[in-house]
Amino acid sequence: MSDFSLKDLEEIVAQRARSGEADSWTAKLFAKGMPKAAQKLGEESVETVIAAVRGDAKELVSESADLLYHWLVVLTIAGVPVSDVMKELERRTGQSGVAEKASRKND
Repeated sequence: MSDFSLKDLEEIVAQRARSGEADSWTAKLFAKGMPKAAQKLGEESVETVIAAVRGDAKELVSESADLLYHWLVVLTIAGVPVSDVMKELERRTGQSGVAEKASRKND
């Protein structure tokens, strides 16, 4: 089993973004900026949901990989390290999901 992690992928995304290589999808996304990256994240989110609803496990794995990749691109463009998201998730594990959701101001 591989030890490949979101942190590893985050580092690859950052490296390829800086590369400016013409054949790098990551570099192209970074050049187009947040609007395009966010659009792709939204598209992959929908495709992941569709695969889940259809019960297509193979497609769900593929779309989930696309979703995580585009999510990391968006985070990287925004200057938000994945560790910040993980810290927030860790903070939330200290209470029930119902209590955490109720504590949010905008819900």
